Amino acid sequence: MKQQRYDVVIVGGGAAGLSGALTLARARRSVLVIDAGEPRNAPASHIHNYLGRESTPPAELLAIGRGEAAGYGAEIVEGRVASAERLPGDGDGDGGQGFRVVTEDGRSVEARRLLVTTGLVDELPSVPGLAERWGREVLHCPYCHGREVADRPIGVLATGPLAVHQALMWRQWSDDVTLFLHTGPEPTEEEYEQLAARGVAVVDGEVAGLEIADDRFTGVRLASGRVVPREALVVQARFTARSAVLESLGLKPVPQEMGGVVIGSYIPADPTGATEVPGVWAAGNVTRLTEQVIGAAAAGLMAGGAVNGDLIAEDTRLAVAARRA
Repeated sequence: MKQQRYDVVIVGGGAAGLSGALTLARARRSVLVIDAGEPRNAPASHIHNYLGRESTPPAELLAIGRGEAAGYGAEIVEGRVASAERLPGDGDGDGGQGFRVVTEDGRSVEARRLLVTTGLVDELPSVPGLAERWGREVLHCPYCHGREVADRPIGVLATGPLAVHQALMWRQWSDDVTLFLHTGPEPTEEEYEQLAARGVAVVDGEVAGLEIADDRFTGVRLASGRVVPREALVVQARFTARSAVLESLGLKPVPQEMGGVVIGSYIPADPTGATEVPGVWAAGNVTRLTEQVIGAAAAGLMAGGAVNGDLIAEDTRLAVAARRA
């Protein structure tokens, strides 16, 4: 942190945060990005559906983004933000729209505006071995990973009411899909008919773990001891926003539903990323749970433009007040 006060402090340096930093730095704003270095997609080998960057490794995309933002003057530092607070008065006459950001190691910095892009945490079902294979053969999004496992034996682990929907969706990428009922609800007669019509096999019984050979997932092991050969396993993770910084400012996460089922929690924001707290924006997965990388980057751009517009309005108001004085 080279200075004590910035126009904008961005908490989180993933696609959304770096896109916002690039936008704001190009707008000649002083920008500080504080990043804990824990990108959600770190376990994945490549990013997909990102036009112009298809199949780019996640770490490579972040390195490119850091370089681009820094090239326009954005400062990027490693650290974990513990909390943020509104300043009671910042001496610039801006109505108190200043903030103090405090890191876990005790450093603090001030900002006129905040952009929080801390992402989310994927909470996986409690089956031994899932976490170790997450992002490799244990997957959740067919648009992110479906092409890479196309035409291979795929399993779908049922833990909730969306499992049948998942199985029918992944059937688009492979004709060898098996639904493991595990702890999920029994499908309805209509759902059984749909699964049968699409050739999706259904296996009763709880899953006890994964079979691994030569550091490769080879099958699903049931509690009965039976092993069903598979090469990929689909799970429904719970998406929980990393919202601690926003909560320290008084914002509360709310449940996100899909098809009437709660899939996680997020911080509400308007289409530009503005939250209910004046001067605070959010972008990326912390406010849009199902957003992919390219969408998170677009949200960072949108938020960056909105933050700059808000600062322009304030700069103009202060200039008018100074002229009148």
